[in-house]
Amino acid sequence: MAKIQTTCPRCHQPILVEIQQLFDMNIDPTAKQKLLGRTVNVAHCQNCGYEGMIATPIVYHDPAKELLLTFFPPEMGLPLNEQEKQIGPLVRQVVDALPNEKRKGYLFQPQTMLTYQTLLDRILEADGITKEMMDAQQKRVGLIQRLLSTPKSEERIAIIKQEEAIIDGNFFAILSTLIESTIMQGDEKGSQVLSGLQKELLENTKVGQELLAQNKETQAAVKALQEASKGGLTREKLLDIILDAKSENTLAALVTLARSGLDYQFFQVLSERIEKAAADQKQPLIELRDKLLNMTREIDAEVQKRLQAGVDLLEEILKSDNVEEAVQQRMPELDDYFSQAIQNEFEKARNAGDLARIEKIQKVISVLEKASAPPPEIDLIQKLIDTSDETAREKLLAENESLVNDDFLKAFNSIIAEGESRNQSPELLEALRSAYKSALRFSMVKNLKAQA
Repeated sequence: MAKIQTTCPRCHQPILVEIQQLFDMNIDPTAKQKLLGRTVNVAHCQNCGYEGMIATPIVYHDPAKELLLTFFPPEMGLPLNEQEKQIGPLVRQVVDALPNEKRKGYLFQPQTMLTYQTLLDRILEADGITKEMMDAQQKRVGLIQRLLSTPKSEERIAIIKQEEAIIDGNFFAILSTLIESTIMQGDEKGSQVLSGLQKELLENTKVGQELLAQNKETQAAVKALQEASKGGLTREKLLDIILDAKSENTLAALVTLARSGLDYQFFQVLSERIEKAAADQKQPLIELRDKLLNMTREIDAEVQKRLQAGVDLLEEILKSDNVEEAVQQRMPELDDYFSQAIQNEFEKARNAGDLARIEKIQKVISVLEKASAPPPEIDLIQKLIDTSDETAREKLLAENESLVNDDFLKAFNSIIAEGESRNQSPELLEALRSAYKSALRFSMVKNLKAQA
């Protein structure tokens, strides 16, 4: 991003601002996220503390949606011909970055957005997100803010009852995202407040009570699978567990968790059960078999679709002149299916003796290994909880003294808070707390020595 010098709108002192005018999904997969997140073209004044967006021309391009949008801030007050002089080179960059076979008619008819908000709305609309959906989302966020600013529980519950119509699955998804965000930021108090609000909402709304019931059923299904696995999970046992499923949600959870067990032999067992069943019990079993077949087909189709997407993405990366750079640019898109695609394609290349392809794939693997390596702080935490011996912990902490600071303790505390919110095993939480106490004690001693 280029840096320009401008003046602070509040104190009029000169400030440097990083400006990005072109957001091209063709060359930067994170371009949309940057624009929608309003994290670019923001001025920060060190003199007066002002923070706000800077008016600048913008061009947005998404080749997958055949979308080319332009926006010129009206407050810049430039005539149309001057606007075109600034926008034109940006559009030219978009076209030049595409090979001839991908240059389509939409590139020569950019859509002009009159306001910045209209620009964002158009991008979201192309993703299938309508203005009505955005307004509904804003209402949900506003309700969360309203509840957080209401100190008394009885008043919050009254508001919850009054606004229950907009408290749906999306509402709880937003709330869960906020909780995860505060945990990641180390805001223990904030996460506790949000978790408390979530508990009130779950207990005092119809949707919340349904989610609680579904979660309870899913946990019971998982527990049943775990218990059955201790003595060896046979297909007969799996069928009995599935037959005990009390809802569609439980059935879906079981099929997802035990997909590998629902094979040809499983359906043979089910067919035999149908043949032996009494006349009035055959039809429900036949309907269950049809349902299970459809569910497994849907799961397999989705898995195959994602695996193919992983292969396609890998091929795009391997065609790049700079494989390492291409991996870094596409990092937000890489998932477990991409990892599986790498393994499959590497094996194919090895069997074919394709040394050039093997070398390229190894470059991809190398970049991913470096990116997935845990930060030294997390690695230290893992080592601390792997041992309960205090002397060994003291030695580890002494060897990594430079890492043990306030930020380290804050991150450690956040991990414990997240574990508590996710109801992780008591043994793990106890190991985390014990290791945290050791680290805290070590830090206090280190600080005392520094002050002496």
